[in-house]
Amino acid sequence: MPNSDPIADMLTRIRNAIMARHDFVLVPASKMALSIARTLKEEGFISDYEVLRGKPHRVIKIYLKFDENNLTVLSGLERVSKPGLRIYVQRKEIPRVFGGLGIAIMSTPKGVMTGQQAWRQEVGGELLCYIW
Repeated sequence: MPNSDPIADMLTRIRNAIMARHDFVLVPASKMALSIARTLKEEGFISDYEVLRGKPHRVIKIYLKFDENNLTVLSGLERVSKPGLRIYVQRKEIPRVFGGLGIAIMSTPKGVMTGQQAWRQEVGGELLCYIW
């Protein structure tokens, strides 16, 4: 079944896996999903990810990260720009998530990156989601 918002689907799958205390989650693979998974790994919110080449579709296996008290590092995910209402921000308007404790993931002309990276490279773009 085609999905109208694959980014929201990815975030929901991760959120559900966290609540169910799973070690990993499988999400349908796309260039955008791979870029978001790469950003989450670089920022330390997940431990790793890998692309599995299945028969009908490729999937991304995302390994969730837990601390020493067996609590997940990810505590929240929120989709900002949606297919029905795209949210674009300029460099001056890039938000700080939880006072810098979280990240904003953006799609810019220079690729998918965090809000802080976009601010340093002086680019704006579509505000995809908040992670904290």
